[in-house]
Amino acid sequence: MTSGPQHIASRDNALLKELRRLAQDSTGYRKQGRVWLEGDHLCRAALQRGLQPSHAVFQASYFDASGHEWADAGGRTVVVDDTLFGGISGLESPARMGFVLPLPAAPALRPDAPAVVLDGLQDAGNVGTILRCAGAFGFRQVLAIKGTAALWSPKVLRAGMGAHFGLSLLEGLDAAQLDALKIPLLATSSHQGDYLHRAKLPWPCAWVLGHEGQGVSAALAAKAAQFVRIVQPGGEESLNVGAAAAICLHASAAANAS
Repeated sequence: MTSGPQHIASRDNALLKELRRLAQDSTGYRKQGRVWLEGDHLCRAALQRGLQPSHAVFQASYFDASGHEWADAGGRTVVVDDTLFGGISGLESPARMGFVLPLPAAPALRPDAPAVVLDGLQDAGNVGTILRCAGAFGFRQVLAIKGTAALWSPKVLRAGMGAHFGLSLLEGLDAAQLDALKIPLLATSSHQGDYLHRAKLPWPCAWVLGHEGQGVSAALAAKAAQFVRIVQPGGEESLNVGAAAAICLHASAAANAS
């Protein structure tokens, strides 16, 4: 750590107010140009990817007991009184530490890279789950259409469990921007297209995952080269989009590996 800790004991401290906004506002990172990671798992995941925080923030009692474990984290060390630390978090059971990272610059769209397209997904847990699946199954590019839950929000970051740091993430895209892709779009559907276990899956490709209630939008459906559905012998109307993503992305990875 670069210098002695900054201690915060006042609720009115300017940095504390900024941290609260960053942790509790889902789009606060866009306004501040930085990201809040809460909890040791996310913070360690960031360090493992070579990222360095601008601030490493600790609950005072945790810092007294375990601060030595983070001596090489880098950035400014901030120690917050126990009575105030819980007010930063948006969690019912706040973690005892967090990092502030600079918001990564938006990468360029890669036309030939395997991709996942998020078409208006609203649930932060679903989005984070899909990011984890994308990373696990070799889809390193994630393209979020306007209206999708904010990719770097605290809730999506927690659900992603560190997957963000190994992915190329673009958000706020229009459907027309996907015309730059040189790979086929595969659209998930609950009622049309080839059954996944019988489908011939191209590689590389881009999987389009639609809104939890409305599915893939008409604008993206019109661009799809192939529709795919998952056999459901149990008779449920549809699968959760996070579960569907895991099944589809795994099928693609397995087909490419065979």
